[in-house]
Amino acid sequence: MTTPAKNTICLWYKGGAEEAARFYADTFPDSFVGAVLRAPGDFPSGKKGDVLTVEFTVMGIPCLGLNGGPAFTQSEAFSFQVATTDQAETDRYWNAIIAHGGQASACGWCKDKWGVSWQITPVVLTRAIADPDPAAAKRAFDAMMDMTKIDISAIEAALRG
Repeated sequence: MTTPAKNTICLWYKGGAEEAARFYADTFPDSFVGAVLRAPGDFPSGKKGDVLTVEFTVMGIPCLGLNGGPAFTQSEAFSFQVATTDQAETDRYWNAIIAHGGQASACGWCKDKWGVSWQITPVVLTRAIADPDPAAAKRAFDAMMDMTKIDISAIEAALRG
């Protein structure tokens, strides 16, 4: 076992932490699955030998998946924000999450099949809503508010007016 990172995000799963970690590792760069620890005895939501925790990294961020059972659920209060450089990258991540049992939300947000929220956010959008011209920033922001998955060309058009 390796020395854990000083600060690790712990994500509570009803079950499926290992499947989630492997999906993230297959989908996002700089992501991988580390140690998979099995329970040494029975626990409230599982049996001896079941996967208890999974160490994984998502885009360089160390995480721990805990198969803690149904006592707690994910919410939008926590999300991974993925900065994308173009529409192809935006589409690739968004479509991977949705196609693997996830669901679309609004303004670039979606949830994976385990309930973890993701913001698939093109850098163009972040720059547009921070534009020094308040009218341009508002046009881009208003365009985003009507979107599910972010459409970069529509954001750029709104920015131009």
